[in-house]
Amino acid sequence: MPSFQLDANAVFLVLVFAAVFSAAQAVIGLVRVASVKRKVNKRLVLAEKVGGISELVLELRKQRGLTAGGEKKGWAWLSDLILRSGLPYEPKRWALLAIGAGAVAGIGGFVLTKSPAVAAVAGPAVTLLGPIVVLKVAAGRRAKALGFQLPQALDIIVRSLEAGHPVPTAIALVGREMADPIGSEFGMAADEIAYGATLQEAVDRIAERCQHPDVDLFAATVRLQERAGGNLTGLLKLNAHTVRERHKMRLKIRAASSEGRASAMILTSAPFLVAGMLTMISPGFYGDVIHEPFIQIGLAGLGLWMFLGNLVMQRMIDMRI
Repeated sequence: MPSFQLDANAVFLVLVFAAVFSAAQAVIGLVRVASVKRKVNKRLVLAEKVGGISELVLELRKQRGLTAGGEKKGWAWLSDLILRSGLPYEPKRWALLAIGAGAVAGIGGFVLTKSPAVAAVAGPAVTLLGPIVVLKVAAGRRAKALGFQLPQALDIIVRSLEAGHPVPTAIALVGREMADPIGSEFGMAADEIAYGATLQEAVDRIAERCQHPDVDLFAATVRLQERAGGNLTGLLKLNAHTVRERHKMRLKIRAASSEGRASAMILTSAPFLVAGMLTMISPGFYGDVIHEPFIQIGLAGLGLWMFLGNLVMQRMIDMRI
């Protein structure tokens, strides 16, 4: 019968791996729990710091880039983008970060290309366009989260109404129980109602802050019930069903357009990957001719043509419902 012997080094390595894996899982779990707790309690923590509802409403509006009366600050398109992003409105901090990113981009462009013209273009471009890109990405993620959370929020409101609670109490329940972004939006609406606003005004402000088609549908449903009467619970049930079906349709459209999006990413990244590999393998391949005006004009034309192609492909796969 063959004998089985354990290698002490192998056992030690297995135990070390198990310990590291367990520690990593514990850290990841703690980070996830802390992140969820922070998202859920974001507005509630702020409510504990201020003195009353009036101060809470003003502070929440200030963080969203709104004045005390609810009007937007600055240019209309930029104010709408800041509202949709949901990021705290901190113009001084944003300006410092943008200037720092622009300085890093300018220095990096000069170090890589040894060209002052590239540094002069890269720095201001990142300073001016970087914040807009960040806001657009944040707005897209927030819109996706809103579309996913809204049916759950409507279900909570429906159950609360069926239990006999008034509409403001049901809205406040969503603000307490759900995570951001839907929790903060409905919480702000509940605070505004407690501060003296009507239900229709509070719901209209939710739609104005979110600027999401599903939230607009919810606001239109509440406005219709306020003006024409009817069973609000039944209307919200139908609203929740409609929002879920629209979300399913968006997922189907995304799946159907996945091939086009993958093609766009491959065709866009391939020239840059090939150029980077050639630069590392044979630095003189482009380096000997990059200063020629004909080459520079040709590369600029190819970049413009690639940009137009991406725009066309984006229009082809951008299906909205």
